[in-house]
Amino acid sequence: MIEVDTGQLKRAVEAQHACTATLIQSVPVKETFGDETVWEGIVHVFKINGHPRARMAYAWSSSIEGDKRRFFAVLHQPPVTSPVEAVRAATAHGLPIPPGLGGG
Repeated sequence: MIEVDTGQLKRAVEAQHACTATLIQSVPVKETFGDETVWEGIVHVFKINGHPRARMAYAWSSSIEGDKRRFFAVLHQPPVTSPVEAVRAATAHGLPIPPGLGGG
């Protein structure tokens, strides 16, 4: 699993959601479908300020090709109320999270 700098994730949250973000915790997540691991990695939880509807966001990254990474920043808004649900929401909406490729 490739670790990414939390500063990169912080910047992704702030850029995607026009707010300021402060890291509050990092949570290991393993999302499975049946017996297969769909995604496994670390989801970082940020407290956010300046967003009109959300007070927290979940961020992580995944490899997309070679040494390139895709950054995800999902707001804490129902039905997304946990790091696992953030990953599920990203996969359910067709965002490209390569199977078996985690990120930190």
